[in-house]
Amino acid sequence: MKIKNDPVYVRRRRIVLTVAVAIAVVLVLLVGSLVVANEGEPPAEAASSTGTAAEPTQPTEVETPAPEDSPATSQGKSADSAETDLVRVQRLTGEMAPKSVVASAKGQVFAQNMMYRHSVSVFTADGALQKTIDDSVELADFGIEGHPGTSKGAPVEMAFSPDGETAWVSNYSMYGENFLPEGKDACAGPEGISNSYVYEIDTTTLEIDDVVEVGAVPKYVAATPDGKHVLVTNWCSMDLSVIDVAKGKVTSTIPLGGDNPRGIEVSPDSSTAYVALMGADRTVAVDLDSGAVDADFTDTGDGPRHLVLSPEGEHLYVTNNNSGTVSEVDTATGEVTREVAVGTQPRSMTMSPDGGALYVVNYDDATMSKVATDDFEVIQTVETDPHPIGITYEPTQERVWVACYGGSIIVFDDSRTATE
Repeated sequence: MKIKNDPVYVRRRRIVLTVAVAIAVVLVLLVGSLVVANEGEPPAEAASSTGTAAEPTQPTEVETPAPEDSPATSQGKSADSAETDLVRVQRLTGEMAPKSVVASAKGQVFAQNMMYRHSVSVFTADGALQKTIDDSVELADFGIEGHPGTSKGAPVEMAFSPDGETAWVSNYSMYGENFLPEGKDACAGPEGISNSYVYEIDTTTLEIDDVVEVGAVPKYVAATPDGKHVLVTNWCSMDLSVIDVAKGKVTSTIPLGGDNPRGIEVSPDSSTAYVALMGADRTVAVDLDSGAVDADFTDTGDGPRHLVLSPEGEHLYVTNNNSGTVSEVDTATGEVTREVAVGTQPRSMTMSPDGGALYVVNYDDATMSKVATDDFEVIQTVETDPHPIGITYEPTQERVWVACYGGSIIVFDDSRTATE
């Protein structure tokens, strides 16, 4: 019989314990590496292009803690946006296929899920889901005849009213009784394309309060700073719908003289709308009082898609989807003053509230570029999930949200410098 304090017994016990500890450490490291590897993978199911989708469900939240001593964990007042570093802090997934994502000044975030989910996902600034809004409507309830029963939409883009009380959501196409087949980007079909609708959503009740008929395949939506009008670009009608907010209807439809209008920006005084004509390779300026269109306002590159104005309205920034660039335009003259190469197929962009940085999603590269507006250079490029398509700056948390078409939203903190 062995005695516990026998030297040989003690030695053997130490060897066994050492081996056991080593095995345990190896197992922990293996498990940890699997968790890290899986966190960054895109969802298993990419968005389907069919008009019928599963019923919306609650998105799930997967949070990636920021590294220790990273900008996201620092305390104190945030720095100039040109000096901060993007740090990934969240990845939101679930029954989403977000084409766009937009934050209000109050910290509410809407993600539009097209016909792939027939829904709008509404989040708080910290990434918690408030509600999934189904896009089904009874058009007869809003006094619209000819489409009995339930109709469904395809939420593509949205804009908040200046006070954040209303969300205006465009529907790429409508589905239901007496609607023609789904509109397509090619704007061609043997039967034609039906006009679609914009939804007015109360941001407190998160209910659809009204619907407004616009043109065929409406894309971008913008609210004028004075809160009086909502503007909608109709991709296939090739015009601009002007909605009078007080009247709740389109009071003017302005032909734009070019193919496939998309991005809209409105001057701070609400007098001028800038509209990117993606199929005509130019951006026009629209006098909202007279309806006059300056067709030759500026030519920035191949496939201008998204527009952002500087805080004072002196500069207009344009993503050129096919050129892989972002251009800066003097709004007084239409002259291109600077240009920067970003990634492949830059789609949407957003700007920090201080005007110091632009954030641009590069669709084919699965990246987001941060551009400093002072020297107009890319100062940071971060990875996203495949096909980043929408982006917004959420001001209450100082975070950048990136909508990825495959079914996720990646959230980056941009509030602190690397040295803080």
